[in-house]
Amino acid sequence: MRVIAWLVEGTWPACVDAVRTHAPHAREVVLLHVSGAEVPGVAHGAFAGLLGRGRPERDPGDRLAALGDTSAAELLDAAAARLGRPCERLERTGRVERAVVAAAEGADLLVVARDGDRARLGPHSLGPAARFAVDHAPCPVLLVWPERAPGLSTLPPPPPLPSP
Repeated sequence: MRVIAWLVEGTWPACVDAVRTHAPHAREVVLLHVSGAEVPGVAHGAFAGLLGRGRPERDPGDRLAALGDTSAAELLDAAAARLGRPCERLERTGRVERAVVAAAEGADLLVVARDGDRARLGPHSLGPAARFAVDHAPCPVLLVWPERAPGLSTLPPPPPLPSP
């Protein structure tokens, strides 16, 4: 069994714990972190358009990309230590939701943490990237709460019954 655990800042421990609990005998575990290219790109564009003509060495986009790479490596190291078994560490950059779906190709399970409104049950508990990954994953998905799930009292009300 090949398991992909998609790790995101703030929710990654729940994904690692889910792998340990629900796939303890997986032959291959891949810890995946995807960095979006948007933030460094915006910083680079602002610098080039407003400030940086003739001084490319001072481009903040390059610095932000380097900081993101360091942060991703540290997150993957912490996750591997928490997992406590051999695993592959995979870093990707690009459209987050599409990179996750592509990485899940050929996997037997994709582990995803809820990343939206975690105060109540319902569809808003998934952010756009997680929703896309859940909807388009080419394998089964284990969707986990990063903390204790909200109670059933947080379910949205049912739709009104049709009038006779």
